Amino acid sequence: MFAVYAESMSTDDPLSGLRTGERPDPVAEDGWTVIDVKAAALNHHDLWSLKGVGLKEQALPMTLGCDAAGLDEDGNEVVVHAVVSDPSWFGDETLDPRRSLLSERYQGTFADKVAVPRRNVVPKPPSLTFEEAACLPTAWLTAYRMLFTQGGLKPGDSVLIQGAGGGVATALVALGRAGGLRVFATSRDEAKRSRALDLGAHEVFESGARLPQRVDAVMETVGRATWSHSIKSLRPGGTLVVSGTTSGPDPDNAELTRIFFLQLRVIGSTMGTRTELAALTELLDVSGVRPIIDRVLPMEQAKDGFSAMAGGDLFGKVVFTH
Repeated sequence: MFAVYAESMSTDDPLSGLRTGERPDPVAEDGWTVIDVKAAALNHHDLWSLKGVGLKEQALPMTLGCDAAGLDEDGNEVVVHAVVSDPSWFGDETLDPRRSLLSERYQGTFADKVAVPRRNVVPKPPSLTFEEAACLPTAWLTAYRMLFTQGGLKPGDSVLIQGAGGGVATALVALGRAGGLRVFATSRDEAKRSRALDLGAHEVFESGARLPQRVDAVMETVGRATWSHSIKSLRPGGTLVVSGTTSGPDPDNAELTRIFFLQLRVIGSTMGTRTELAALTELLDVSGVRPIIDRVLPMEQAKDGFSAMAGGDLFGKVVFTH
């Protein structure tokens, strides 16, 4: 089968290890199934894999990709949940210490077919295209969990979303508005601020700008560059939910004094559960909200998508199709 895979890894030149070509067809072990992939979405995780983050050299060559939508063996339209937990694990899959993502220990979704545990398959609503559904299992699921599970936000609450433009941030804006939240967003880029307004943000600001009010929660995926501003933007007792550090993990000022004095909560968030993925697909089905897709490329042109992500020249998701 055709696949997009990592042949080698390099911190300095990650794309040098990216390959496209023929790979063995997947074989479903007991309790697993093979999905005919119709669309698969690109994530930062795939770029980090090429840098050697989360992917061990002995696992190479590794088909990349966490997210996919396609057809199961009975022809049903499905979405693939990317978190593979231990077969003995019950409950929240994201808390399983032995969990992994597709493309770490198991071959990923950038291929004609992918093998996954049967319990990792969620029905796709007919209202969603395969391209739209493929965007959900990582970025949009991460955003859903950040807002409504870890953030505990409810209609009428206010939220700040840092760094509008990336896949998770655009999902946070759209889902926040759909969930009845007052949404503020920041970006260094004027065009991205304008598009955040189109997505549903009530107000947008340059990075680091003072907000008109302190918010109930901040969604933080940027890290070092925005950390101090995120903490300062919270109301007393507010919540910061962090799921990424794209600008680096070490802030110049951790703002610990402000955190304890204002009794702020800092909560980590990683991916989401199958139950949350099913709830997310239902929310999109009934609300009409749809993932923002920056570009759709044939899988043969995967390197172009990786290059765009590495250069930061995106607003929304990159989706690969056959």
